[in-house]
Amino acid sequence: LSLCLLFRRLDGRQTYDYRKIKITFGTDYGCCYVDLGKTRVMAQVSCELVAPKENRPNEGIMFFNIELSPLASPIFEQGRQSELSVKLNRQLERCLRNSKCIDTESLCVVSGEKVWQIRVDVHMLNHDGNLMDAASIAAITALCHFRRPDIAVQGEEVTVYSPEERDPIALSIYHMPISVSFSFFQQGTYLLVDPCEREERVMDGLLMIAMNKHREICSVQSSGGIMLLKEQVLRCSKIASVKVSEITELISKALENDKKARKAGGRCGFAESLPQERITALKMDEMPVEVTDVTEQAYDIIQKTKEPPQTVPSPLVPAPGVGQVDQGQQNTWGLEEEEEEREDGVEEEAVMEVEQQKEEESKGAQRYFNII
Repeated sequence: LSLCLLFRRLDGRQTYDYRKIKITFGTDYGCCYVDLGKTRVMAQVSCELVAPKENRPNEGIMFFNIELSPLASPIFEQGRQSELSVKLNRQLERCLRNSKCIDTESLCVVSGEKVWQIRVDVHMLNHDGNLMDAASIAAITALCHFRRPDIAVQGEEVTVYSPEERDPIALSIYHMPISVSFSFFQQGTYLLVDPCEREERVMDGLLMIAMNKHREICSVQSSGGIMLLKEQVLRCSKIASVKVSEITELISKALENDKKARKAGGRCGFAESLPQERITALKMDEMPVEVTDVTEQAYDIIQKTKEPPQTVPSPLVPAPGVGQVDQGQQNTWGLEEEEEEREDGVEEEAVMEVEQQKEEESKGAQRYFNII
């Protein structure tokens, strides 16, 4: 334990320090964004009426889905379920569904015929380590924030009311289980809480403990193939109890603030959480402009200006190969004289060749007559 307190992590944290947690809500009920350092997660809760399971006709259905998209990290592939995705889904189901944190019997509408199916979709928007903790915080916060439509049952007919007709109803949640992750190095010699992405690359093992604020352990999962002692697990559980109490208090305050903002009719949702000066950072202050004597100033400027020349100078060719095009004048490229000289030279050579041929023909004719 003393060795763990001697070094400082890459981001400046101590051994048991968590990264900064930020919780914001969307405009609709059941939409939650969680920032755990640079790790960003979005959870969305939805519901629909379905037929119950045959072995549990009086209980609603809970369904969890975690999506790891390439938007979060290039190591994730689109349309392919990786081992990490399967592991996170199972751990989230153990943390929330198997711990009986939600009263599933209250989701029953008509026994054996219709029940509510609650679906929790968790999307990873940015991956910087410790996805499980961020996913558990986002999922339980979204479930606490969600409101299902109110219904009325008359015989076999079920009427679902819109939020404008009747106020939606919150889910019955008994407790809030939250996962806390511990990474081990050098076969358990060193222990870190809330590992980042760089620390996860070099760790030897990982221990995830899901616990509520009443210090009730909901699930425990170890991965990495390291052997942990009983004292190490007990120490991790004590640390997890402290962290879970702090995170639960943070979730309660965030839900309370959102409830007050919605009740007061003020702005709420994800857009409200963005810094307002970020878009208008380059906005300049307004400057007063005097416009009373604009006409007089314009008249003075016109009187002081000189009239433009009415004639256009003729085009000039400063050097051979340089052209000038202006005001409909003839385009001159300084090559006409050279071409004319070449044409004249060719014509003179052709005339000389014709005269030589005529002289040779005349000489040949004279020789022929002399011989005769």
